[in-house]
Amino acid sequence: MIIPIIGLLLGIVIGLMSPITIPIQYSSYMSVAILAALDSVFGGIRSSIEKTFNIEIFMSGFFGNAVLAAILTYIGDQLGVPIYYAAIFAFGVRLFQNFAIIRRYILMGFKKK
Repeated sequence: MIIPIIGLLLGIVIGLMSPITIPIQYSSYMSVAILAALDSVFGGIRSSIEKTFNIEIFMSGFFGNAVLAAILTYIGDQLGVPIYYAAIFAFGVRLFQNFAIIRRYILMGFKKK
């Protein structure tokens, strides 16, 4: 479980230190992509704690969520409707649910010791 957390923290540090800027027209794509990635990471951590982690499911969810979210964002841009809000809502809800479950597992683990 510690390896995904180290990878996440390392990725955040590298991202904050790199001088890359994202053009404003791609900001909605990036926000959805970041949420999709975080949703997959927290889902992977949760399944690792529950001892049900499967790399195929993780990778297919990671890329599948990103592609679906990008398609929704693109269609919304073409229609002039912010459809990407649906992806932000869905990923946000799942992200907080996974975080709450992970937190419970960690706190219950500390209380048992």
